[in-house]
Amino acid sequence: MKTHIPKSQENLQTIENLLKTFAFQPFQNDGEHHFSIKGIKPESKMRSLFDKEVIISLSDSDHIVTQIQNSFLTLEFKMNVLFDNKFDKFNESYKAGTFIFVGLKNSAELIREYVLYQRGKTIDGSLQNDSTAESFIYNTIKPKSEKINNRFVHSLYENVRKDDISCCGRYLSINEISNVLALQSAIPYVIPVNFTVSIPLDDLLIFSAFSEYPNSLFGDLKMRFKINPSAFVFCQVDPIILIAKYYIINKDELLSSGQDKLKDIDLFFRNWSLTFQYTNMFTKIGCTADLITEVRAEELTPSGLKNLVCDVKPVIISVRNYVIETVVANMSGYKVSETCLNRVRQFYQNRPYAVSAQRIESQVFPSADSSAGIKTTQNIPLCHVTDINGALTFDGLDSKNQNTLIELKGHQIFVGDVDTYFNVDTNGKHPPPPILCTVHDTFWLFSPASGGSRIYDTTYSFDQVISQVTP
Repeated sequence: MKTHIPKSQENLQTIENLLKTFAFQPFQNDGEHHFSIKGIKPESKMRSLFDKEVIISLSDSDHIVTQIQNSFLTLEFKMNVLFDNKFDKFNESYKAGTFIFVGLKNSAELIREYVLYQRGKTIDGSLQNDSTAESFIYNTIKPKSEKINNRFVHSLYENVRKDDISCCGRYLSINEISNVLALQSAIPYVIPVNFTVSIPLDDLLIFSAFSEYPNSLFGDLKMRFKINPSAFVFCQVDPIILIAKYYIINKDELLSSGQDKLKDIDLFFRNWSLTFQYTNMFTKIGCTADLITEVRAEELTPSGLKNLVCDVKPVIISVRNYVIETVVANMSGYKVSETCLNRVRQFYQNRPYAVSAQRIESQVFPSADSSAGIKTTQNIPLCHVTDINGALTFDGLDSKNQNTLIELKGHQIFVGDVDTYFNVDTNGKHPPPPILCTVHDTFWLFSPASGGSRIYDTTYSFDQVISQVTP
């Protein structure tokens, strides 16, 4: 029986067939293998000393397809952290319940520079000499909900100050710090701190839109990188919250040890004052922050009347050096049926394999803030721009290589001795000129033509390049 197909449906089938010539069905697991994660060790020697490169593969021969979006790097390293204060003026009652956080706002900021290789050759355009700044900018445009849900990768100050355990870093108790530094006499004092950091590959901007990579067809991906200890931040964790937690967790032990500690803790809550002002934000490692350096119960009368003494002083926390103990690339992937693999292989025989991506450009404005506010401009071309400084969002804004005037204008919302907008401190320090950051759409392009090529394009539009390599 012959089936009549209406004219409109014939047209739809024609369009569908046309689209099928430019697309392929997603890879499918062959049914005999599970998705798996392979732990890949680096080619470079471990332990890796300060400022040495790490070279590691990002694909495994057991996988036909690598899932970049589900893969991550794990680094274990030891840093020698420097303090210019011993924190030895604390009463024993308060040491165990007071903490300083040292960690990363975003784990991807740990990588200072990187370059990528495919089949042993450098991927054009993949060299990034300031990955820390790139990751910082990239994470400013990420939704807050994503940072909250991605545990152990991001650190939000509002969570860290509450002793949240899902942050990226270490909580160092004053008890631990003062014990290690007690016998040291030379400033700065040194404390070795072990860190374990996980970096999702798609938190690196170059992999932000990468998903399935058919490594069996296009070859092994490798990454060479260095880490940046200066990317760390530190802060004082809210002592009210922590000492309250300390009391709840150790209540039975405190009750059995006598009344002195309980009285000191009670004094702490009754006499804590808002005048005890410490720095309520992250401070970049190597810089100065006002931290609590002394908490003690001072006896006022022989009858036992006490007063709470809290001293806040400027403290510098910095890093001397580090040693990378281990690095593992945890690569997710799977195998596919031979039929599926052959179909994809034939499809890309004369076609490029394109993956969408993003890149960031930064331009320093010519003038900085003043006591009257700021008014400054940039005149630059905009190419496939999606975000400007995380505040303005576009759908691929493109000025066709013509300069576009961008003006930054603002007035101070607060004026004071230390207002952070113009008076950074009381010593006459002012902020540098602001930076204009633009996020651009771009792409990866892998081609089997002429023995194979690879590029992370930073110059041309997708349409310009695809027209040159599509048969």
